[in-house]
Amino acid sequence: MKRITTMILILIAAILSLSAQENKWEFDAKIGVNIGGTSPIPLPEEIRNIESYSPQFAPTIEATATRWISGRWGISSGLRAEKRAMSTHAQVKNYRTEIIGEGGNKLRGNWTGDVHTSCDNLYLTIPVQAVYRLNKSFYFSGGLFFSYLLDGSFDGYVNDGYLRKDNPTGDKIVFDKENRGTYDFSDEINSFSWGVQAAAHWNTSDRVKLSAQLAWGINELFNSDFKTISFSMYPIYLNIAAGYRF
Repeated sequence: MKRITTMILILIAAILSLSAQENKWEFDAKIGVNIGGTSPIPLPEEIRNIESYSPQFAPTIEATATRWISGRWGISSGLRAEKRAMSTHAQVKNYRTEIIGEGGNKLRGNWTGDVHTSCDNLYLTIPVQAVYRLNKSFYFSGGLFFSYLLDGSFDGYVNDGYLRKDNPTGDKIVFDKENRGTYDFSDEINSFSWGVQAAAHWNTSDRVKLSAQLAWGINELFNSDFKTISFSMYPIYLNIAAGYRF
């Protein structure tokens, strides 16, 4: 994260070296947090109940340049380093997965019971947006984002249930509350992520601004050839940020 922060600070310095005196250009830097999760949409029948959900600390830092084309319309882009992180506990039935038993052997099949999942991914993101200025204090933006995975994990454990080996009618392997089977699909995370985003911005003063932005991933979390989990998962995150206009 320190290297990414340094890159964005260099970008901020670079855009400040441009002719920011022209009213047509506007530059800002923001820090914030992502709140949300990575989820199948809609929830599949295998997931019977969400027992708990916890957003993890997911900071963001961003530098943005906006080119105003007219009095109200503009386009913007920039660079954002961001974490997308969460943890969940769900009850599932016939959930296809692959777990690692106590002896280190891998077991693939259909799980019924509790699933505990942690997802923690670091991305470098480029947003491309249209901007509409409502008045001096408020403006809105919307468009696409393109992200590259720098580091990621998707892992967890199952317990208090049973695995039907290979298929829904296979041999039954029982795990009690104290007997866990772990899983780790971190190597299967797609290195490229893209989607849509929309935001509202409030200029609280000539220099300080607040932003709320919703980003919704279009391509799924895992690589297309990953079939262990039978449904697709997508990142959906709300970003709350404070920024400074140069």
